[in-house]
Amino acid sequence: MIDMIVTKSILKKVYPKRKEWSKKGDFGRVLVIGGSYLYSGSPAFNALAAYRAGADLVTIFGPECAADPVRAFAPDIIFHPYKNNCFSSRNVKEALELAKKNDAVVIGGGLTRSNETKSAVREFIPKIKIPCVIDADAIHAMAGGSVKLNKDCIVTPHAYEFFVLTGKKVGHNLQERSHAVGIAAKKFNCTIMLKGHIDVISCGNKTVINNTGSSYMTKGGFGDTLAGVCAALSCRTDSFTAACAAAYINGSAGAEAAKKYKESTMASDLINEISNMIKS
Repeated sequence: MIDMIVTKSILKKVYPKRKEWSKKGDFGRVLVIGGSYLYSGSPAFNALAAYRAGADLVTIFGPECAADPVRAFAPDIIFHPYKNNCFSSRNVKEALELAKKNDAVVIGGGLTRSNETKSAVREFIPKIKIPCVIDADAIHAMAGGSVKLNKDCIVTPHAYEFFVLTGKKVGHNLQERSHAVGIAAKKFNCTIMLKGHIDVISCGNKTVINNTGSSYMTKGGFGDTLAGVCAALSCRTDSFTAACAAAYINGSAGAEAAKKYKESTMASDLINEISNMIKS
């Protein structure tokens, strides 16, 4: 059952007027765990989108080999490197210590799907005590549903990742998708956002849809920007509201970028539109 459609009014819930004496940290510190020898762009998109969505500080915890490419994206990004080329069990303790200094975590972008990395993800997630956005390769680590999540987690699968997570195949029928997402959210006791032409978001008790977006948002990176916005907003509101607002912002920013670039639209174009969506 669909309870409502996300509208622009949700932005008022996550962006109240700031106090004049606001200081660094009041609006969130985000930890991004992602990247690998092959993929440095994903955590960079996470970080830049989180910044544009209002987070005060964003730190990437990733392999040393990805540090210089990420730093080239923007000097705003803090990069905390580790020596090995992919996230593994030897990095979990340090990741948990870093998480204690942050208000939200996003994990998964560009991690790759080696058994070593998936094992580390399964070790990390149940121990995290702050809101955690689980995306991309981290969803594959959760296949089978044995990983225990805290209620502040947001899982952001597309249709295939939803199948990997739940074993349930979903088509384009909106009622079918909504029913499946509601059941999964109850099972995992968290917020789940099934991405698509129309996003379906559920916390188990309530299921909503978001219809912002564009058919030009098919290139790599658009899911990474969404996860980054989710993490930023999780620092300032509950996870379900954060997921709803993030879907609206990411979709609206992507649609605006697509008006300009059509077939040439890239995730970096979306990031540049986030501020306009918030201002509007």
